Amino acid sequence: MIKADRQRLDRLCEFGCIVCRNEGRGFVETEIHHLKGHQWSGMGKRASHQHTIPLCPVHHRHGGPVDIGYHQSPREFEDRYGTQGELLEQVNGELS
Repeated sequence: MIKADRQRLDRLCEFGCIVCRNEGRGFVETEIHHLKGHQWSGMGKRASHQHTIPLCPVHHRHGGPVDIGYHQSPREFEDRYGTQGELLEQVNGELS
């Protein structure tokens, strides 16, 4: 990992979950989600650290009573909260 990657990941952790933020829940601690799909990574490879968004454990992995986790149901997650690309664009815009 290069210095720029470490700096980005640190800033994402300070940013908080982008979905919770968009829903007006304020700061919620995050996990780093590496974007999935052929446009973000090669076959069987993880996306670069620059193609990451901050998601809380609920929105990242398992969902909850009223929330959808990306890895629980990617299509439903994107239908409800926006595509990974849209969320990446928003995060990058707010970080700059």
